[in-house]
Amino acid sequence: MRADVHQAAEGTYLVHGSNTNWVILKDGDAVTLVDTGYPGDRHQLLASLAAVGSAPEAVAAVLITHAHNDHLGSAEYLSAAYGTPVYLHEAEVPHARREFLHQVSIGQVLRNGWRPGVLPWAVHALRSGGTAHVPVTAPRPFPTDGKLDLPGRPVPVHTPGHTDGHCAYHLPDAGLLISGDALVSGHATSRVRGPQLLPGMFHHERSRAVASLDVLAGLEGDLMLPGHGPVHRGSIRDAALRARELAL
Repeated sequence: MRADVHQAAEGTYLVHGSNTNWVILKDGDAVTLVDTGYPGDRHQLLASLAAVGSAPEAVAAVLITHAHNDHLGSAEYLSAAYGTPVYLHEAEVPHARREFLHQVSIGQVLRNGWRPGVLPWAVHALRSGGTAHVPVTAPRPFPTDGKLDLPGRPVPVHTPGHTDGHCAYHLPDAGLLISGDALVSGHATSRVRGPQLLPGMFHHERSRAVASLDVLAGLEGDLMLPGHGPVHRGSIRDAALRARELAL
């Protein structure tokens, strides 16, 4: 399957994998990779780097929004094969090592199987490695507060709820938010289109996920690259407030 790469802004690319997105931030020959898709998305991941004129050895770092398998899938591969550092919020580091797992269970999926799209999504997730054991051996907490010294100069924004250490990434100079699963614009299990929270079964603590929308509403910008769904163009504040209204 070919990589579905969309240039969202100068040096910024949203890639649609199989039901999950990742982001490439390019500065000259170097790139920052935000998330890595499912384990089964590896071919697409590598193809997406080639599509923007890069390569895995040029990845300065992998930033992970959160350590679910559909975002963490190839992080350990890049770390082991190319020595690429993998950074997360400090609360998400043990999750990436798989000291625990904050992920929707098979039982929860089955209980929600009557909902539109859930069973086809579950079959796809299983085939793509959604339940595979893909820990990162040496995940690292962010080396500094504020802007990271990486291509794109992203700023981690702690947005707990989906997982304890979920982080979005804000590029204030570009007016851009990489929102991960804290705020999405669509999902295979949702009939809603536009800014929204994921369905409740996917959140470790839904109340904290709702509260984190207030954090996102305080960010400046008019371009959102979500973990699921298409690029959203428009006020980040308005997008977060719309999602909060739908969630209440």
